[in-house]
Amino acid sequence: MNAILRPVATAASTADFRVAMRHLTGGVSVITAGRGREITGMTVSSVTSLSVDPPALIVSINREASSFPLIKRSCAFGVNILNADQLEIAERFAGKGGLKGAERFAGAEWITGVSGVPLLVGALAALDCEVEEIIERHSHGIVVGRVQEIRNSARSAALAYWHGQYAAVDQREDAARLAESRSGVTC
Repeated sequence: MNAILRPVATAASTADFRVAMRHLTGGVSVITAGRGREITGMTVSSVTSLSVDPPALIVSINREASSFPLIKRSCAFGVNILNADQLEIAERFAGKGGLKGAERFAGAEWITGVSGVPLLVGALAALDCEVEEIIERHSHGIVVGRVQEIRNSARSAALAYWHGQYAAVDQREDAARLAESRSGVTC
């Protein structure tokens, strides 16, 4: 069956769209870009797996963000999937406190990935990616990254973003709470 694309008669308002998108729960990651002294990064909830073979992912980045030109120029970026106790890092890379560029990296331990981008020690996972393609649409660039290196952690609690707020998602705790709430249910 072929898909039929129809023009939209009226466009949705940006305010309504923002409200609708806040219903999506997203994992929080810090995207890092650059090498040496010219580094920067940003907090995102727009990382998506694209392929397992080869390992690849997609991230949507505002083209006005300081990270975007560095990613285009260096053809590499890091994806640091934050654990639940890294809220301060998420806020710092989201711009809270006014820090910019390399200043945002202070107060955390970083290593250099194979491409030269900074990777966060203690993240749930840190992935070093090579840019395969950048598709520029509207205000953002859809960056397709081929994963070159992966550093996984044994931690299990993730940092998520929902309805404009950060939330901890802990698989062990949440499963225990769910089991407890079901224990009193009889059919």
